[in-house]
Amino acid sequence: MTKRALLSVADKTGLVPFARGLVELGWALVSTGGTARALAAAGLPVQTVESLTGFPEILGGRVKTLHPIVHGGILARREPAHMAELAAHGIEAIDLVAVNLYPFEATVARPNVTLAEAIEEIDIGGVALLRAAAKNHSAVLVVSDPSQYEAVLEALRAGEVPETTRRHLATTAFQRTAAYDAAIAAFLAQAEAESPFPDLWVPRARRLVTLRYGENPHQRAALYAQLGVEGPLGATFLQGKALSYNNILDLDAAWTLANDLEGPAAVIIKHNNPCGAAVGPDLASAMAAALASDPVSAFGSVIAVNRRLEAPAVRALGDLFVEAIIAPGYAPEALELLAAHRNLRVLQAAPDVGPDAWDVRSVRGGWLLQEPDRPDTAPWQVVTQRVPTDEEKQALAFAWRVCARVKSNAIVLARGTATVGVGAGQMSRVDSVRIAVAKAGERARGAVLASDAFFPFADGVEAAAAAGVTAIIQPGGSLRDQEAIAAANAAGMAMVFTGVRHFRH
Repeated sequence: MTKRALLSVADKTGLVPFARGLVELGWALVSTGGTARALAAAGLPVQTVESLTGFPEILGGRVKTLHPIVHGGILARREPAHMAELAAHGIEAIDLVAVNLYPFEATVARPNVTLAEAIEEIDIGGVALLRAAAKNHSAVLVVSDPSQYEAVLEALRAGEVPETTRRHLATTAFQRTAAYDAAIAAFLAQAEAESPFPDLWVPRARRLVTLRYGENPHQRAALYAQLGVEGPLGATFLQGKALSYNNILDLDAAWTLANDLEGPAAVIIKHNNPCGAAVGPDLASAMAAALASDPVSAFGSVIAVNRRLEAPAVRALGDLFVEAIIAPGYAPEALELLAAHRNLRVLQAAPDVGPDAWDVRSVRGGWLLQEPDRPDTAPWQVVTQRVPTDEEKQALAFAWRVCARVKSNAIVLARGTATVGVGAGQMSRVDSVRIAVAKAGERARGAVLASDAFFPFADGVEAAAAAGVTAIIQPGGSLRDQEAIAAANAAGMAMVFTGVRHFRH
């Protein structure tokens, strides 16, 4: 008995070679609309769904495959009772379904898309076909992505397709329809404008790679990517060892901060915290300044720059051991220099892959979703007798942006547009000040300080003043703000409040 394949695809990538491979194996093709026209234009024999069902496509193509002759042929179990019922109604079995869906996700990603445009790209028949074929996968091969075409043809050429392959294809199809429905639900929830958070949240992602291990060698781990994102962080992997779980976390932190900074910037991340960050007239200057912030901690770090990486910036690193580098582009000479470090991971970032709409954290029994923290532009309020100088204002603005990407309690000391000391992740704010001051050493004298949250006591301000810090930026809002202000005034320091907190747990 001739095997039959139903092909109905929005994305026609690889369609003709796949269909030709089926025909060469003796399969008959059934197809719809534009897919049937593409196959006929390629000289392949194809039966239209209309001729199969005896009913035309209606409603501008909205209804074409939703018919008992189609779904009966897909859903029938290959057992005597079902096959006899098909024969009684003149229905032939369908043994393969290849469908990819209307591009709803791509449509709603366009700026200013209307609700009507989005709704028109909601696929009904395609989802029904995938689900029907996936349900009956022991008898029907379901192909939901063009990337599966060649593997399916190879399996068919080899003979009977094993149950494990059929089940894998079915699982992928159900994952695709689940993600598709989740995208529709999320868009419509946002369109209602009652809340940015849907009542039912379903992550839309696929496994990109299984990692060697997680944060520690005894933990298993994998990287999942948003649909449409093809590389880690959307980047292209150019060279080096496979990325680790910790590499990916640090690369994300580094690339995020590098893009927060204005001007040629270099960011050095260690354990998800910047140990050095700088903006300079060029990347080589920024790299040298970032490295000078804490050269000891920079060993084994991850680095990001926000400009095309040129050879002078690579040379500024000297013989520093670096785990990974990410940049928007690379000069050929820079790549030659980096290639000398065979294990160094080098990634080229994709400018069109930005942060997701939400930050997501897992907790026991659920997840926390929030809007991402972004650099604020709230007006500053000078609260001390002394107003910061123009030079201090520039340094304060830089330190404030870096501070937002440091783990709380976060303290950043900066001179000009380069960090000189960072205190991160301490349980008391004054301890973070002491660490930042110790890292800076003599460079603390004349530096400015940024604090991600208010000073609960005056001790942090006093420790900064004793080290020679001249100006502070912080959110304010403590019951003891006046004590902190008084300590700053007593030391002749300038202090500004932003009214915005940047905790990062």
